[in-house]
Amino acid sequence: MSKEHIIFGIYPVLEAVKSNVTIDKLFVQKGIKNTTIDEIVTTLEESNTSISFVPGEKLDKLTRSNHQGIAAFSSPIAFQSIEDVVEKALSNESKAPLFLILDQISDVRNFGAIIRTAECTHVDAIIIQKKGGAPVSGDTVKTSAGAIFKTPLCKVDHIKDAIFYLQGSGIKVVAATEKTEQSIYDCDLTIPTALVMGSEGKGISKSVLGLVDERASLPLLGEINSLNVSVACGAFLYETVRQRRNV
Repeated sequence: MSKEHIIFGIYPVLEAVKSNVTIDKLFVQKGIKNTTIDEIVTTLEESNTSISFVPGEKLDKLTRSNHQGIAAFSSPIAFQSIEDVVEKALSNESKAPLFLILDQISDVRNFGAIIRTAECTHVDAIIIQKKGGAPVSGDTVKTSAGAIFKTPLCKVDHIKDAIFYLQGSGIKVVAATEKTEQSIYDCDLTIPTALVMGSEGKGISKSVLGLVDERASLPLLGEINSLNVSVACGAFLYETVRQRRNV
């Protein structure tokens, strides 16, 4: 995580929370007794912010200063609401909406690379879950080559809720998974579509996989049976571009 996006000390963190600064992750010293810190934790728990209770040594290493038992990493961008981005995408008559749903992508470099490809392929928005995924940090900004400032990002409490909302808005949800015989090349991506990419280790969770409209895979012709998620995502996005150029 980049030090430029760290806030530490009880009152600086409190003021950031009161000012609606987007907090990606909160670190609190284990066993600390402080009513203001309790207030901060309660407020961020209600918004499903990721909170870790750690030894004081961890905070010492993160801040190298008087942290007072608390530190937060703020996001370098402002997140947008899923309702706003879907409405905007649907109102654009010149282009079929295209969304990207990331189910717990944990590697910052993969996350940044995916954002960069998404911007190059004119994705309307990237949807991530508030907990469990890679943080939006200075490293994400760097890896995305600045694309993070050009592609809207939405944070939702649960990926499943986002899928229901997209489907209710007339958007087909397609999961990128090897657990299907259907190739991405046989999937119609010319209509309003949301692509779901799974985490590096586990892929798309079973609960999410059970909700999608279609599943699609990439042909793997070598001996290795999987691709890096950012590479796979690029292949899916550019197949979408290819299909839509012919419409």
